[in-house]
Amino acid sequence: MLFNSYEFLFLFLPVTVGLFFLLGRRGTGPALGWLIAASLFFYAWWRPLNVLIMAPSVALNYLLARLLLRYLQENRPRIVRVLLIAGIAFNIAFLGYFKYANFLTGVTDDVFGTRFVLERIILPLGISFITFQKIGFLVDVAGGRVRSFTLRDYLLFVMFFPQLIAGPIVHFREVMPQFERASCRFDGLNVALGSTLFFAGLFKKTVLADGIAPF
Repeated sequence: MLFNSYEFLFLFLPVTVGLFFLLGRRGTGPALGWLIAASLFFYAWWRPLNVLIMAPSVALNYLLARLLLRYLQENRPRIVRVLLIAGIAFNIAFLGYFKYANFLTGVTDDVFGTRFVLERIILPLGISFITFQKIGFLVDVAGGRVRSFTLRDYLLFVMFFPQLIAGPIVHFREVMPQFERASCRFDGLNVALGSTLFFAGLFKKTVLADGIAPF
């Protein structure tokens, strides 16, 4: 679902924002929980299977982060280091499989005359951004820059739809304090500022960038 598509502009975004403010009346928890659900729907829009493909990686990184936090608090740096290296290696291997398995198989067949059969692998949407964001999260936890987090915090950080498929890659300590300070209730000034930024970006994309692209 592209940000300049009719589905996003006239269906997904109004429903997501409207329910966010509505649930925000009951507290921050329900509103942020809704953002996670909306982000999963956003990610599944193009290919629902993507959610199932990414789920094991997201879950494993969460468990690794919890272990890193535990052993860091117990002052066991050697275990922290081993877990961090294992986490980084897993994420790189996970990304590498989807991005380069077909390429490497083709190269091997061409060079050595082999006939390896590998079904065409469809690259999950935004896998690079999601993977490097998870690596950054593990590094921050191992470095003591993230001292506590919940499953809700983690899922919101990893899956938040505005930066899910196109970045930028951000740090947990930069983003989550903003969510914690958010009232999750309608604020005319914030809506006006946000709308201005959004429509300025939409103009740059649909009028300037798409207009210049053919030339």
